[in-house]
Amino acid sequence: MKQKFNIITSTCVPLPLENVDTDQIIPARFLKATTREESFFGDNLFRDWRYNADGSLNKNFVLNDPIYSGCILVAGKNFGSGSSREHAAWAIAGYGFRVVISSFFADIHKNNELNNFVLPVVVPEPFLQELFDSIKANPGTEVEVDLPKQTVTNKATGHSEHFDINGYKKHCLMNGLDDIDFLVQNQNKTEDWEHGNKVC
Repeated sequence: MKQKFNIITSTCVPLPLENVDTDQIIPARFLKATTREESFFGDNLFRDWRYNADGSLNKNFVLNDPIYSGCILVAGKNFGSGSSREHAAWAIAGYGFRVVISSFFADIHKNNELNNFVLPVVVPEPFLQELFDSIKANPGTEVEVDLPKQTVTNKATGHSEHFDINGYKKHCLMNGLDDIDFLVQNQNKTEDWEHGNKVC
């Protein structure tokens, strides 16, 4: 079982770039790994932006800026476009992000995040811009993501927005279950159904 989701309150890492694709999230040369090693993928999240050609840190990239931290990534519109590689979600989770907020996600990447216990939160563009503005004005700005109520709140302004999530995925996140955990948890119901017994 994974760590359960409930209410997450955190400072944020802003990435105000649109159309960030999965090759930028985790470059293709890192896809040779055949097992999910979160630390490996997390270390290489946004690899070509985090490091210069000589392997030194790019001090101008936000992940290398010590004034920004937290388990919430605030990203520009159309996050996770491009190829469907699940490794991109592995890298985001491996780095330590638990929530990604954007005004639009590529569908496959959005589902990959959910499958890897990262919550993709879709908000209106004006609210997304408000978050960027608040974080720029004060990197200590906190955002509260309330999964039970399906709300995200900018603590700097008090402004909240509702977000949608599939009911099954919400249940799994709140209970720390992946698909296999869910099936095991409901094994008795499955066996009852197979034997023609009524399942409540």
